[in-house]
Amino acid sequence: MSSEPQFGKIALIGFGLIGGSIARGARAQGLVSEIVTTARSEKTRARVRELGIVDAVVESNAEAAKDADLVILCIPVGACGEVAGEIAGTLKAGAIVSDVGSVKGAVVRDMAPHLPAGVHFVPAHPVAGTEHSGPDSGFAELFINRWCILTPPEGTEPDAVERLRAFWAALGAKVETMTPDHHDLVLAITSHLPHLIAYTIVGTADELAQVTSSEVIKFSAGGFRDFTRIAASDPTMWRDVFLANKEAVLEMLGTFNEDLSKLTRAIRRGDGDALFEHFTRTRAIRRGIVEIGQDSAVPDFGRPHAQLGKKPG
Repeated sequence: MSSEPQFGKIALIGFGLIGGSIARGARAQGLVSEIVTTARSEKTRARVRELGIVDAVVESNAEAAKDADLVILCIPVGACGEVAGEIAGTLKAGAIVSDVGSVKGAVVRDMAPHLPAGVHFVPAHPVAGTEHSGPDSGFAELFINRWCILTPPEGTEPDAVERLRAFWAALGAKVETMTPDHHDLVLAITSHLPHLIAYTIVGTADELAQVTSSEVIKFSAGGFRDFTRIAASDPTMWRDVFLANKEAVLEMLGTFNEDLSKLTRAIRRGDGDALFEHFTRTRAIRRGIVEIGQDSAVPDFGRPHAQLGKKPG
């Protein structure tokens, strides 16, 4: 636990998997003196009150942000601009405003014009998550050994960036800084395109008339199970991601389609050498991910998914 709080009051706008995990982690590590939150629905706000994780649950975004030292928008990227406009009038001078969205260029474009002078804007993207959502889904360990990418706009006060870096590091994350555009290009291939492929494959399986739904479920191999986990992610969030990062996703999708066409030709021609060379190269990438600690080499059966997603009792 930290020796003293890094921030006085933190406001979390939205309380799903990420917001709930931030609250739990910040409380466990003693990073803040006060946690205030709000959520769009009264049902969610009522559930957060029942959980007793935060100090106050308020009705509006503006009320939550009032006098906060750190405000984090934990909402779909498509709503960030509107919410920035709602909270702008209650932000205090010197406050840090951030977010957790997986698209950064659109967030900077939509939020920055609303934020007043004297407020520090440091967008962030914790590259962590599960397929679960809602106030009960968060857990304090979610960010441990995961990356959090900060994308401060040009001219952002370095001290504000460092304070937010230290906050995420205290939650257990490894922190990297890059430009919003570079972030969006990198995440288009490492996150957004894989999700698009997963949604497509699971949707295709669902539409196959000759395969009953019971057979798809019964005979799910490890690869398909992983796709269904990804495809179970929040629909609103991912709709906004693809629309907000359209150009980068389309660029990566074009490259993917070209590579898929090459593999299609290799299979059609019976070109085993081409297939073997491709699979060997991609296998090395997987090994690299395991070596840097971004995943486990444990076989799919027996992999401790339950521990990774375990909620505090």
